[in-house]
Amino acid sequence: MRRKPANPPIETRDQDERKSGWRTIRKVAPYLWPDDEPWVKRRVVMALLMLVLAKLIAVYTPILYKGAVDGLAGEGVPPLALGAVGLTVAYGVARMMTVGFQQLRDALFAPVGQRALRALALETFRHIHQLSMRYHVTRRTGGLSRIIERGVKGVEFLLRFLLFSIGPLILELLMVAVILMWLFDVWYLVVVAATIALYIWFTFAVTEWRVKLRREMNDQDTEANQRAIDSLLNFETVKYFNAETREAERYDVSMKAYAQAALKTAYSLAFLNFGQSMLITAGLIGVMVLAAIGVQNGTLTVGDFVMVNAYMIQITVPLNFLGTVYREIRQSLVDMGQMFDLLEQPSEVTDKPGAPDLEVAGGQVTLDNVRFGYDPDREILRGVSLTVPAGKTVAIVGATGSGKSTIGRLLFRFYDVTGGALKIDGQDVRDVTQASLHSAIGVVPQDTVLFNDTIRYNIAYGRDGASQADVEAAARAAQIHEFIEGLPQGYETKVGERGLKLSGGEKQRVGIARTLLKNPPILLLDEATSALDTDTEQDIKDALARAGEGRTVITIAHRLSTIAEADQIVVLEKGEIIEQGTHDALLLQEGRYAQLWNRQQSDAQAA
Repeated sequence: MRRKPANPPIETRDQDERKSGWRTIRKVAPYLWPDDEPWVKRRVVMALLMLVLAKLIAVYTPILYKGAVDGLAGEGVPPLALGAVGLTVAYGVARMMTVGFQQLRDALFAPVGQRALRALALETFRHIHQLSMRYHVTRRTGGLSRIIERGVKGVEFLLRFLLFSIGPLILELLMVAVILMWLFDVWYLVVVAATIALYIWFTFAVTEWRVKLRREMNDQDTEANQRAIDSLLNFETVKYFNAETREAERYDVSMKAYAQAALKTAYSLAFLNFGQSMLITAGLIGVMVLAAIGVQNGTLTVGDFVMVNAYMIQITVPLNFLGTVYREIRQSLVDMGQMFDLLEQPSEVTDKPGAPDLEVAGGQVTLDNVRFGYDPDREILRGVSLTVPAGKTVAIVGATGSGKSTIGRLLFRFYDVTGGALKIDGQDVRDVTQASLHSAIGVVPQDTVLFNDTIRYNIAYGRDGASQADVEAAARAAQIHEFIEGLPQGYETKVGERGLKLSGGEKQRVGIARTLLKNPPILLLDEATSALDTDTEQDIKDALARAGEGRTVITIAHRLSTIAEADQIVVLEKGEIIEQGTHDALLLQEGRYAQLWNRQQSDAQAA
């Protein structure tokens, strides 16, 4: 199968981004006009009304300025019978009203933008948790977090500037052009129109170039962020291998590339600003020369000359922001396009329409000729058939890569089988809701990962709404209550990021307590003691034995000493069951299990 090139041509990327931009606008637009929330519509209409009022007053303000100047110079007819001083005051009031209506517009629209930001952030967060395990193991957390962060931040910006920058700018330019042609002659319109056209062409052309530079800068920023997060998440590993300097050098390489891209962006911004200033100044000089000629000829007053200058300066301000606004809108469209790509990423594992909840009567687990491979070209499980009776303990052992942990992932439905079926009490796990399936299974993994919160929070995570008494009961069952009580802050002790403030055995006990609080009918122990020392292993083994009472237990084990008392032991070899039976029966067979047992016993005695 041919693979797509990692970096498509720039023209192709630009076309894709334009399509993605229109898609993004179509997806964001409904947040401005939702059918189920009329308050949003009212605020949008009121904000637009404030916008129009602000622009009307802003366009009329230079006329008041002209009147005040003519009044002081003793020329012309003032627009209002207020006198020079009155017109000056009116001019000041008009400017304040313009600013006031603009700020009122922003205040009215702010809840709309924040609502859209919150809604999209929540939708993205939920969707990420719905994506399959396969997606998450192939993504880098640092890059993913940046996509979400930039995409969510772009929501309010995009809504605000599409509504309150591009539209108002066009409206103001049209009104100023009409006034200049109406009050003076068509040549003023020609000069202003030519200036604006050249300005917009130059701004968009340079900004398109700058978008490519900005994209490169963002790519380097993402790469640097990924390296930093990877290094910090593996802090202990960095220390183990004395690699602080090596990590710093790798990070500096990324930051050097980022700095170079940032410099190109800064240089291009200077070029853009100078070019914009040159064009605006040329247009300003053009209309001012026309006005000066008119004053010399006596056809215009000094107030007209000042008014023309005021209008040109007035349109210069929004035009100066046009490049920034256009660039930021383009960048927001790119950032949000990446976020919408994420939202459109399909979930590999989904509930069937109308799927019922899993009903657990006893908790019997059946694997019926199960086949599965993470890669279509490499099958891991090759027709595994196994029955775990309700309330019994079955251990699965085998060499690394034999498929032990894969069975656990299929049971929890992180992946779907590619052949055969996996059933609980006769119900195919693909036919029931994932929520009910997950509620029925408790998992104690090899490495329990805890939230950077209190011990109480981490244990209570097992069941939403659990009381303090429930938490303590679970801790006692996991044989960790006395340890927690001995801590200075007790159950309110912070465990640190990923639980690093606790030892391996303490983290495992917290994980067991969390699972016991969940109280599932089926328990999956995925090499829950393999990373612990012998003494701690025995303590955890006792806690796990209590946790398994009255439950169906599937134990995936590397250390055979932990599963000798299982009701049944299954030996996997290259994705197939080659032996199964009790501990004593398998030893008598003198097969693969006996070899593994004898080898581990010899290693233990040698140690």
